[in-house]
Amino acid sequence: MRTKYESPLNSRYSSKEMSYLFSPDYKFKTWRKLWIALAETEKELGLNITDEQIAEMKKYQDDINYEVAEEREKIVRHDVMSHVYAFGMQAKSAMPIIHLGATSCYVGDNTDIIIMTEALKLIKKELVNVINELSKFALEYKDMPTLGFTHFQPAQTTTVGKRASLWLQDLIMDLEDIDHQLSKAKLLGSKGTTGTQASFLELFDGDHEKVKKIDGMIAEKMGFKSCFAVSGQTYPRKLDYQILSLLSQIAQSAYKFSNDIRLLQHLKEVEEPFEKSQIGSSAMAYKRNPMRSERIGSLARYVISAAVNPAVTASTQWFERTLDDSANKRISVPEAFLATDAILSLYRNVVDGLVVYPKVIEQHLNNELPFMATENIMMDAVKKGGNRQELHEKIRVHSMAAGKVVKAEGKPNDLLERIASDPSFGLTIEELNSIMDAKNFVGRAPQQTEEFIENFVKPALEANKELLSNDAEEIRV
Repeated sequence: MRTKYESPLNSRYSSKEMSYLFSPDYKFKTWRKLWIALAETEKELGLNITDEQIAEMKKYQDDINYEVAEEREKIVRHDVMSHVYAFGMQAKSAMPIIHLGATSCYVGDNTDIIIMTEALKLIKKELVNVINELSKFALEYKDMPTLGFTHFQPAQTTTVGKRASLWLQDLIMDLEDIDHQLSKAKLLGSKGTTGTQASFLELFDGDHEKVKKIDGMIAEKMGFKSCFAVSGQTYPRKLDYQILSLLSQIAQSAYKFSNDIRLLQHLKEVEEPFEKSQIGSSAMAYKRNPMRSERIGSLARYVISAAVNPAVTASTQWFERTLDDSANKRISVPEAFLATDAILSLYRNVVDGLVVYPKVIEQHLNNELPFMATENIMMDAVKKGGNRQELHEKIRVHSMAAGKVVKAEGKPNDLLERIASDPSFGLTIEELNSIMDAKNFVGRAPQQTEEFIENFVKPALEANKELLSNDAEEIRV
């Protein structure tokens, strides 16, 4: 029997890969890598650290004696010093030099940046695969006319694929922002208690040139190009906001998509996947609820709100640091990533299984098309000698009457019959029906879709082709 609260982000929604990035195991192994990088850097810059000490540290890099660290923390009430002690109990020759000159933020903050960076790379991979699937859908349906909506009221005709290109464009914007954020990723480095590197200046006997090299050497060993040029004790908490604002943007894009799918499913034009044995409602057996799209919206709402936390934290840090960031970021940052991971997994699953119903789309379009064709009808009637101003008023009157028939009496739209029987227009019902081909009213929607995918989506996919995969995360619930 399960007696403790467990985050549904782990148990129901997010991927194993994302969950592991925020696990204690990944964190503490990264701490040890950072301690090794620091020791190697200090040795290379002339401190009395031996190859044997570093070799022994590397031997136990991934073999963490958690029991020792946990017992020690009960005594000293300090997680970093507990793990320094535990590491030293294994790499005994290195015990005197582990964490030399560093503060807790050296391992804590650098690890947080490393985890967020790796998590953002995983988000990017998932995003690229959603873009890939959605681009296929957009191209497949680029020519299919569908009723457009503004204010969720019938508007000019577009195509199913063109509408998908709007979802795609949001995701391309998100991808561009992720690339920008990753391109400027920086570590904190090793700055000391107030960011002045005073402890290292003491270790290196006042040699500024050697101390200046420490951050760059650590960054290179950890796979980064640079560190923040200046800091207090911590990296700027504004970074957390920048990263979570990216996740918020992805959530916004996904939310818009999921709302459109929910509306389309209500119209019975497009449906998200519904499995053979899936139950839509415990009471109404016939229902096919859009539960995946609803879950996207639900999780997206959480991610959007989560971005407020680091904004407040960044705003309220005092001088070189305070500790009111710690508990908050331990919750808000991981859970925002886990939720975004789940959102993109759902997004890809929905796109991959979208079902389109052309006959329903055509029926809805035909119900409204006579109203949309009135401008074309009027122009053809003018060519036959009609008066544009008089025809405009007659079409207005006929349209109001036809609309009343549809809405008040529930009968089919009879606007074309009304116009055909009005001699002012001089058009037969056959001539009017020839105008009614929906493809005459989609403008450049098919071409816009093709051009957007060719000029923007395909280059983005080509630049990230190594991230494309067929191993979509299975939706567990």
